[in-house]
Amino acid sequence: MKLNKLFLALLFLALSATGFAQTTKELTRKKEALQREIELAQKNLNKTASGKKLTLGQINAIKAQVRLMQEKISTINSEMRNLDNQITENTGKVHNLQSRLSKLKSEYADMIRFAQRNRNSYDKMMFIFASKDFNQAYKRIKNLQQFGQYRKKQAAYIQGTEKDLSYKITILDKDLKSKNDLLREQVNEKGKLDKKKSEQTVVLNQLSKQEKQFSQDIQKKRQQQAAIEKQIKAEVQRIIALERKREEDRLKEEARLAAAKAKAENKPVPVVAPVKAKTNSEILRATPEAAKLSNDFEKNRGSLPSPVATGYITTHFGVGKFEQATVNEEGVKYQTSDGSAARAVFNGTVRSVSPVQGRFVVLIKHGEYFTVYYNLKSVSVNAGENVSTKQAIGIVGTTDGVPELGFQLIKGSTHLNPEAWIAR
Repeated sequence: MKLNKLFLALLFLALSATGFAQTTKELTRKKEALQREIELAQKNLNKTASGKKLTLGQINAIKAQVRLMQEKISTINSEMRNLDNQITENTGKVHNLQSRLSKLKSEYADMIRFAQRNRNSYDKMMFIFASKDFNQAYKRIKNLQQFGQYRKKQAAYIQGTEKDLSYKITILDKDLKSKNDLLREQVNEKGKLDKKKSEQTVVLNQLSKQEKQFSQDIQKKRQQQAAIEKQIKAEVQRIIALERKREEDRLKEEARLAAAKAKAENKPVPVVAPVKAKTNSEILRATPEAAKLSNDFEKNRGSLPSPVATGYITTHFGVGKFEQATVNEEGVKYQTSDGSAARAVFNGTVRSVSPVQGRFVVLIKHGEYFTVYYNLKSVSVNAGENVSTKQAIGIVGTTDGVPELGFQLIKGSTHLNPEAWIAR
C-alpha cells in the first residue's frame, strides 16, 4: 500500500513538472521571438534615423519597439510567476519528502531494535514452539519471514525517498537561480524600455517642429492608401459579380435542360420557382470545392502563418489615432527586413495581380475568403495560378526606406481583423 502511494505521488510530481516545463518553454520561445522583432525594429530605425527629415516609418519603428519591449517585459513577468508557483510547489514537496523520510527512518529504527532484541535463534524457536497448534506455528514462521522482507522494503523506501528528496532540492535550487536570472533580465529590460521611451519623446518633439511637412506626408500616404483600397474593393466586387453571373448561368442552363427533357418526353414544362438572392459569401462558396476550402480556412483561424517570415505589425486594424489624426485601417502593415518575400497564408487561387501606385497588389481567393498583399515591388505569381501555404508570391517594397507589407483579410466583401487569424 505504501509503495503504491509513493509511486502515485512520484507520478504526480513528474506530470506537474512536465506541464510546467512546456509552459516555460513556450514563454522562452515567445521571448526570443520578441527579441528578434525588437532587433529588426532597431535595424529599420537605424536606416531612417540618419536623415534630417522625420518619416512615418521612423515613428512606426520606434513605437513598435516600445510595444515589443513592453510585451517582452510582460513575458518575463509571466515566466517569473510560473517560477514562483513552481518554487512554492517544490518547497512543499521537499517538506513532505523530509517528513516522510523522518517517519520511515523512525519506523525502520523500531524494526531494528525489535530485531536486535529477538536476534537469538533460540528465542525464535521458543516463539514458534510456544504455539498452541500447528496452524499458529505456521503463521508465526510466515510472520518472521515477512518481517525480514518488510524490513528490506523499508530500507529500499528510505533510499528511494532520499534520492527523490535530493532531486527535488536540486530542482528547487535551479528554480531559485533561474528566478534571480529573470529578475536581472527584467531590470535590464526596464532600463532599455526607459531609454527607448526617452528616445521616443525626442522623436515626437522633433515631429512638432516638422508638423507641417509631416502632415503633408500623411495626407499623401492617405491618398495612396485610398487608391489601393479602391482598387482592392473594385477587384473583389468584380470577382463576386463574375461568380454570381456564373451561378445564374448554371441555374438557367439547368432550367433549359429540364424544359428540353420535358418537351422530349411530352410532359409539362416544369415551372421554375424564383430563387432567393444569395449573399456574397454564399455565391463565393457555391461549389463543393469552394465550400471545402472555406471550411478549411476557417478551421485555421488563429494559426495561419504570418505573410512575412520575419517582421512585426506597426499599423493595426480598425479605427485608431495617429498623433492628432483619426485613421481607419482595413488591414495591418508589417515592417520586415530587406529583400523579404511576401508569402501566401493559405492554399488558394491568385485571382488578380494589379499595379497600383508603382507597386503590385496580389489578391488570393480561399473559397469565400480573400487575402490581399500590397506594396510588393515585384511578384512571382500570375492570375489563375494555384498557390500553397507559405509559398512566396513576391518581394516586399519599401516605404520611407523601410520594407513594409500591407495585408488584408476579407470574407465576402467584409474586412476582418487579420490579427485574430494569424498565429503569433
